[in-house]
Amino acid sequence: MSLPIAVLISGGGSNLQSIIEKMEDNILDVDIKVVLSNKADAYGLKRAAAYGITTAVLNHKDFGSREEFDTEMVRILKDAGVEAVVMAGFMRIITPVFLNAFPGRIINIHPALLPSFPGVDGQGDAAKYGVRLAGCTVHFVDEKMDHGAVIIQAAVPAYPGEDKDELRERILRQEHRVLPQATQWLAKGRLSVEGRFVKLAEADVELAERDGLSLVNPPLEKGF
Repeated sequence: MSLPIAVLISGGGSNLQSIIEKMEDNILDVDIKVVLSNKADAYGLKRAAAYGITTAVLNHKDFGSREEFDTEMVRILKDAGVEAVVMAGFMRIITPVFLNAFPGRIINIHPALLPSFPGVDGQGDAAKYGVRLAGCTVHFVDEKMDHGAVIIQAAVPAYPGEDKDELRERILRQEHRVLPQATQWLAKGRLSVEGRFVKLAEADVELAERDGLSLVNPPLEKGF
């Protein structure tokens, strides 16, 4: 049985595309009921429409507070039958109004190895800092920005002198793998949170997979 989800976006939607493609390949047990964006010109809306997925636009500037905006988001998603939420480049901080509507069922992708480099420019901040390893994190969402319990992380090398665009592309390739994987674990009810720790039920191994120039933990499963 497929988990009815919403995907929230603000931009190009390449992570949305990675989820759709895994759905099309019958690897993901989810049904995207709606793709919602706070920006009408987000290219991800066109990606969704190309597959016949319902889209919605909600301009945050039309609301007097974050809580009012989140209340309307909840209404749209609940009316669509959504039970879980994937934030795939959604550039808004959500409030308890939204969190309480989908408790323990909201995940987010961030382009850095949290808790390092939270915020809107994770790749750029990592490149400027001169790290040797960068990467991405899928985590549960809580009331703080880029703070919730970590589900899965992937690391990639960072090289001295490269600009953030080069690093971004290397990280993005891993985002397109780990976000669908975390979404599938959520859909199958395999994730549980104990304090800061996310436990993965029925995991084959707890060793990190060394995949070329990436390091992913927990290991990706077949098809991701």
